[in-house]
Amino acid sequence: MKIFLTGASGLVGSALAQAAHRRGHHVIGTVGRYAGSVAGLREKLPLDLTDASALTQTVLDHFPDVIVNAAAVADPAQCDADPGRAQALNVELPTQLARLAHHMSARFVHISSEQVFDGTAAPYAVGAQPNPLNLYGRQKLASELAVRAAAPTFAVIVRAPLLLGNSLSGSRSLHEKLFADWAAGRTPRFYTDEIRQPCSAGNLAEVLLELCERTDLAGLFHWAGAAPLTRHEIARRLREHFKLSESTAPLASITRADHPAEAAKRPASLALELTPLAGLLKTVPESFGTLLDQLVIPPSCRAWYLAQ
Repeated sequence: MKIFLTGASGLVGSALAQAAHRRGHHVIGTVGRYAGSVAGLREKLPLDLTDASALTQTVLDHFPDVIVNAAAVADPAQCDADPGRAQALNVELPTQLARLAHHMSARFVHISSEQVFDGTAAPYAVGAQPNPLNLYGRQKLASELAVRAAAPTFAVIVRAPLLLGNSLSGSRSLHEKLFADWAAGRTPRFYTDEIRQPCSAGNLAEVLLELCERTDLAGLFHWAGAAPLTRHEIARRLREHFKLSESTAPLASITRADHPAEAAKRPASLALELTPLAGLLKTVPESFGTLLDQLVIPPSCRAWYLAQ
């Protein structure tokens, strides 16, 4: 199978490239300005995904069986800082890819987010009413609607949770940012009353790859880890997993009431119901312990870690 993968140097994209390569698929991946290698790619393309004409020509030249969109501005703060770029990558890009997929009768797999919900009525089923609180959530919801309109037959949309993993840069995942803070002597803060249902980028990549192969499945789905956790508990368990002390790796506890203006844009609980997808795939939702076992100390922080 020939897979055209956008965002191949990102957390999910790089995991998907490796998983697809292991299963014998031909993966063509866009990497933007990333100059390093990406394991699993048969072809690496330094393509500007905001250049609509170049993107169209590139996709048509390769004529893939499946297009997987793993490119996005996924940090809500970055969306607020540059809404134009976020709109281009979070809404316009998946819309264009869906149209191309429809034109070629190719399968299209798009990653959305649990941020389409407001966090007041968890756990959320697939059919629950979206009500995003921030620009990122609004853009992801807009992308869902546009993709389903552009490719009603061949599109698969997966709302994904907070993701952890080992990024190519060593600086994008939550545990990598935690290590950077601790190594710099900073005390990161985490909400004790904000709930997420994290899974690893690798686990999500396996789900996306199965959906590339399963032509009998289409539409909108949810995927996440096996259990919801507070953000503070996630950070605390990361610290415990790497056997760091509270004095070496401090964590600050905060509540939504402490920061009402900030909390107004942050959903309180984004636990997801994983039916029907969890019962249709070979891949299963992973426990947080399984996720932790996959994480490595980021290279830039290894000297600090070994000195503790």
